Amino acid sequence: MGFNDIIDRRGTNCSKWDVLPRVFDVPLEDGLSMWTADSDYATAPCVIDAVRRAADHGVFGYWTDYSSYNAAICWWMKTRHNWEIDPDWIITAQGLGNAIALSIDIWSEPGDHALIFTPVYHEFKMKLQRAGRTATEAPLKREGDTYVLDFEEAERRLTGKEKLLIWCSPQNPSGRIWTPDELRAVAAFAEKHDLILISDEVHHDFIYENQTFVPMDIAAPEHRDRLVVLTAASKTFNIAGMKTGNFIIPDPKLHQQVKSRLVALNYEANRLGYEMVTAAYSPEGAEWVDAQMKHLESNRQIFDAGINAIPGVWSMPLQSTYLAWVDFSGTGMTYDEISHRIRKGARIAPSPGPEFGLGGELCMRFNLATQNARVEEAVARLQEAFKDLQ
Repeated sequence: MGFNDIIDRRGTNCSKWDVLPRVFDVPLEDGLSMWTADSDYATAPCVIDAVRRAADHGVFGYWTDYSSYNAAICWWMKTRHNWEIDPDWIITAQGLGNAIALSIDIWSEPGDHALIFTPVYHEFKMKLQRAGRTATEAPLKREGDTYVLDFEEAERRLTGKEKLLIWCSPQNPSGRIWTPDELRAVAAFAEKHDLILISDEVHHDFIYENQTFVPMDIAAPEHRDRLVVLTAASKTFNIAGMKTGNFIIPDPKLHQQVKSRLVALNYEANRLGYEMVTAAYSPEGAEWVDAQMKHLESNRQIFDAGINAIPGVWSMPLQSTYLAWVDFSGTGMTYDEISHRIRKGARIAPSPGPEFGLGGELCMRFNLATQNARVEEAVARLQEAFKDLQ
């Protein structure tokens, strides 16, 4: 199936669609789900073929030997990101979200704080809160059509209780790709304040034309003694439901701390997830990702042109991800009025901006990883919902 083939996910226990009435008060019948980072089209054929081969075999018992899986990850990082990694650096978690939660559990205690630069992926703060920790929010500074780091403000906000710096690269929700100099500055800041640096790089495969993503480990290898990189094929290939993600940790001490914790928890990843990721991280998977980026580029153009035509509304130019960050502050409306127009007027469910922390108060995040027709419909509905501004 192609990227524009409509797949009806309603009634399949799909968290992206089936929660619309309950969570967003948006009707399921004709509502548009544009919130959680989950794409609406089928994954790569090579991944589907791997599932078929496993099903045809018919036995799903215990298994051993992760060498082909680790080799596929190493190949992918080298060919797609010019990042040479050792297979011994890889530890598999139950998805990237689980890896974030484990990082919080391993390297902090209840009552500790973690520094986050906001607006940022809302689950950073939520996972900290669930674990009895506190997020120290350091707002990014808006500069032109992007965000930049403000270390002076970050230092002013430190409490002395911080143990972690949880970092997002590429940045979610803005789609910002950090430069090597910025990455080195973040790593140096973590060292200055003796923070473990958790770098969430799950969106690293969504790179638009003329953009370059640099992994934190390449930018700042001198800080490996505090660096934990988190990756997954989950967003790239829309297989988040398989709950398979990775720690990539060069430092032996940090690596052993994670490994020991997982042994204590009797954790072992699921076999089907391994099979799917191994198939995805292949030449066939790479071709599919390149085709996906062309599709996302067309959606980005459709969405930005339509949204930026609404007075007072502005969509931040994406360098990465499929998540459009839209600023409604120029409308002069309150957040509640903005939200009401989008949910009740346009019948669209985006991710609420305030959930992303300081700087997101009058924003919304829209997922563009869907069919062209749905993006066009969303634009038409939003223009109608705000037509009195035009």
